Amino acid sequence: MPGAVSTSFNPKLDHLEGLTVYDTTLRDGEQAPGVRFTQGQKVEIAGMLEELGIPEIEAGFPIVSRDEKSAVKEITGLGHCFRTTALSRIKKEDIDAVIDCGTDGIILFASVSPLHLKHKMHRTYEEVLELSVEAVEYAKAHGLFVAFSAEDATRTAPASLIELYKRVEDAGASRVHIADTVGVATPRGMESLVRKIRGSLDPKTQLCVHCHNDFGLATANAIQELIGGADVAAATVNGMGERAGNTSLEELVMGLRVLYDIDLPFNLAVLSRLSRLVERHAGIKISPHKPIVGDNVFRHESGIHVAAVLENPLSYEPFSPEILGLKRKIVLGKHSGRQAVRAKMEELDAFCNIGEAEQILELVKNGL
Repeated sequence: MPGAVSTSFNPKLDHLEGLTVYDTTLRDGEQAPGVRFTQGQKVEIAGMLEELGIPEIEAGFPIVSRDEKSAVKEITGLGHCFRTTALSRIKKEDIDAVIDCGTDGIILFASVSPLHLKHKMHRTYEEVLELSVEAVEYAKAHGLFVAFSAEDATRTAPASLIELYKRVEDAGASRVHIADTVGVATPRGMESLVRKIRGSLDPKTQLCVHCHNDFGLATANAIQELIGGADVAAATVNGMGERAGNTSLEELVMGLRVLYDIDLPFNLAVLSRLSRLVERHAGIKISPHKPIVGDNVFRHESGIHVAAVLENPLSYEPFSPEILGLKRKIVLGKHSGRQAVRAKMEELDAFCNIGEAEQILELVKNGL
């Protein structure tokens, strides 16, 4: 892409051209402790996600509360250009709540990991299979696009997962999700799991990945799963979510675009504004070192770096800030050099010679 550094060592991945990234900020992102979006805030975030070009939004979990259901219903009724889905347990009352919202689709979830069967589901594997099939059939009979998510999939035996996925696929699910619920998978492990599952499903059935970031691997895992054959990836703005969060939408989109030349139809200039909007409404300040949208990503202080950046920004930037509607900043500090001083002076429409730059630099280095 223009304004990005060449990454010729990365393989060309033509099979990823048809992939989809969907947003779950309004559902899984809001599950971050202490976050409570108002209905108006949710609608505003959904509007900016539409401006970005997101094809699908998981708008919420309607059974949670009347307010949640009302917000999902309003987002669904705004006539947006994206598909709306909502979360549901494999319970009729949950599914009915989603149906009442008028969403395009539903994401049903259940777990068959030994840990969750014993301590969460309180059911046998066979019971969960049957309930899952019944839930998919009921949702499908009501005209919904049906996705089925296997919670805690990465701590479940692949054979058990495959049986579950095939059963819900036969019942009418159009998409199945692999959820790395506590972020314990590795990129290589994820790719291997995806390849096993992809090979067991009907080619028409979409395979989605939903990764958590407990070990800082959510974005890497999502990309590796897409490489392995997944069609869809879930993400949240700023990587928001419970515990350490989820796959970061901005990291995933820009990683695919810059590193693998996957040209998803997104308005990239919206990403930074979207990040700040969610930051403000969530009340969670993002780190200045946050990849892609952090304040320090395009700020340079080191004299050696600044000299090269002034000559060619790609020397120390993998892509241009203008792609995101941002600007590069030269910062004066302990590690600065003369060129940084002169560049800052030019920003102020001022001029200094080498001797004056040395004097200013001495003051800066001494903290004066």
